[in-house]
Amino acid sequence: MQAITYDRFGPARDVLQLTNIASPTPKAGEVRVALAFSGVNPSDVKSRAGTRPGVTRPAFPQIVPHSDGAGEIVALGSGVDPARLGEKVWIWNGQWQRPFGTAAREITLSATQAVPLPKGTSLQTGATLGIPGLTACHAVFGGGDIAGQTLLIQGGGGSVGYLAVQLARWGGARVIATCSAKDADRVAEAGAHTVLDYRAPDLAEQVLAANDGTPVAQVIEVEFGRNIEVDAQVIAPNGRLAAYGSAAEMSPTLPFGPLLFKAATIDILLIYLLPDSPRAAAIAKLHDALTAGALESPVDGIFPLARTAAAHEAVEAADRVGATLIDCQG
Repeated sequence: MQAITYDRFGPARDVLQLTNIASPTPKAGEVRVALAFSGVNPSDVKSRAGTRPGVTRPAFPQIVPHSDGAGEIVALGSGVDPARLGEKVWIWNGQWQRPFGTAAREITLSATQAVPLPKGTSLQTGATLGIPGLTACHAVFGGGDIAGQTLLIQGGGGSVGYLAVQLARWGGARVIATCSAKDADRVAEAGAHTVLDYRAPDLAEQVLAANDGTPVAQVIEVEFGRNIEVDAQVIAPNGRLAAYGSAAEMSPTLPFGPLLFKAATIDILLIYLLPDSPRAAAIAKLHDALTAGALESPVDGIFPLARTAAAHEAVEAADRVGATLIDCQG
């Protein structure tokens, strides 16, 4: 089958190759999925570029990148329910700690990692659920019921933040979101009650004012290191700070005093490592939101498989409005 592979770190155009590789026969408990779309995430780009601290070479001799995808089950290993043949599914952790991900015509992996798509959900949306969808859902609901709470969502214009705004509004929360000026209208349309410019010098004061002068119950954070001072000012006593990113400052200095006297919980999320029970809960919540028509996952661009390098460059440019996908059959 055709797949995109790399065997060394470097720029996308230098290391990504369109290759023919074998499509494995499913073992016991596995399925083979004919992929319609593969999702390209910042983590995929960083892994291919070799920017992870302390990692000097790829973990496997040949890697097919990308963890997210969606398609149709075309073959079953022993022990898998025969009714699953032909099922439309979405993929999580496609290339996590294994060599072959979703930038290919097909993928073979554990049947539990091929999740049935909710009725009415497109394959394009399915290819965005593994990392952006589950991260947003666990960030918003991982601390329990949010009905009646106020949530601050830092970075509401990003792929995860935009989904988090919708999920928080659907979950019954009052939503304050920060983003750039260019994203303000669409973040408001996604459900944010208040949208603030993340660069405002008095951001903490604006957040508190938007919540009638009181601190917020939870903060969903895309840039932990850059925003921790503001977050510490606005979070309520016993509040939860769910952080899924800190790209701008990976070695932050914590304002421990304010956080201590708020007894704040810092919940650092890496969706690849989410245990089975909270993952199942996040999947169920995602499906409920999709079935209710409460969640839209926009797509910024779709590239044919042979142009996966261009898709990586689009993600690196960091100017997207939605997901970047690969047409695995195109």
